[in-house]
Amino acid sequence: MSRSIDRAAIDRVLKGAVDAGAVPHVAAIAADADGVFYEAGFGPRVAGQGGEVTAGTEFALMSMTKMVVTVAALQLADQGSLDLDAPVDTYCPEFAEVKVLEGFEGDTPRLRAPASRATVRHLVTHTSGLAYWFWNEDIAKYEKVGGRPDVVPGRLEAFKVPMVADPGSRFVYGVNTDWLGRVVEAVAGKGLDVVVKDGVTGPLGMDNTSVALTAEQTDTFAPVHVKDDSGNWSDAGDIINRTDPDWWADGHGLYSTPRDFARFEQALLRGGELNGTRILNGKTVDEVFCNQIGELDFPAEIPTADPVSSGPLNLGPGYKWGYGLLLNTADLPGRRRACTGAWAGLFNTHFWIDRTSGICASIYSNSLPFITPAALQLYLDYETALYAAL
Repeated sequence: MSRSIDRAAIDRVLKGAVDAGAVPHVAAIAADADGVFYEAGFGPRVAGQGGEVTAGTEFALMSMTKMVVTVAALQLADQGSLDLDAPVDTYCPEFAEVKVLEGFEGDTPRLRAPASRATVRHLVTHTSGLAYWFWNEDIAKYEKVGGRPDVVPGRLEAFKVPMVADPGSRFVYGVNTDWLGRVVEAVAGKGLDVVVKDGVTGPLGMDNTSVALTAEQTDTFAPVHVKDDSGNWSDAGDIINRTDPDWWADGHGLYSTPRDFARFEQALLRGGELNGTRILNGKTVDEVFCNQIGELDFPAEIPTADPVSSGPLNLGPGYKWGYGLLLNTADLPGRRRACTGAWAGLFNTHFWIDRTSGICASIYSNSLPFITPAALQLYLDYETALYAAL
């Protein structure tokens, strides 16, 4: 490990959350430019069974996948084969069919053409107008009344979801990275599984990160947990389509271990390089951690449209978006510094990369719904305890 810290307080935070039933289990890891300096795991991999999670346990990354796919797209841009300012339909002609949903007349959606063509940059920055069902009531209703699936079942029908705003008009978190992955595949001429393996996970030695679990990885996988009627955690079964998806889910499809994903975080912390292997040039990495949405803001409040999937997200003002990462514009006292890049996954995983403090960290619990008050408090307590120990 790269440095020595007092880990007792951090351990108490994590173990206490499991003992209190805030999460079914939790694994956490932290690293600096030289290596991992903290890792721990508490709670059973599967509720009611023996065997605790560790930093080597396989978790579903869900939307933490987005940053990996964003890096794959930025690699193509660095190589000159992908133009971020080109319209999306340049690479995926079917995107020209995507309309803007203005509302409903009864159960009939009112659709119109967008005011402008969305660009690849709009996809990278979530400013294309595309949304997710769990944070947008109109999309939740559109999918329900039309009998359309969301992206989780892995069916191509999910790509027929409309925009809810004109491209470039506001930040809307949604299926942008799923479309970005299709752009990447079109440019690279390879499936996303190969693109990610060749460009990111392979070079970084992330041998336990993949779009599909091997038999060995399945044996260490932490399934998604939900609380039963008695308030106890139980295995929810397969929520993601892991057997026959129509496409490799670019926005949520990777599986990884905390140790593996820490290598990816370290590479970004170190300016795009790890152990002599470079995945992005330094200038591009700097752009990742800079505001890429101009005068637009990441919403201070995002209400839930599907409480079973997610609670509301209320970060307050002062947040922007870089290339694939949420950026806080001011220091958070006792925690991350300004311009830290972060994001999370729907099953309650979270990571951040603080280049000013020189650390990166992540925390994992495969459970639903996303960002319950208890889970959010755990994130805060872990981060606070970690910085206090530095």
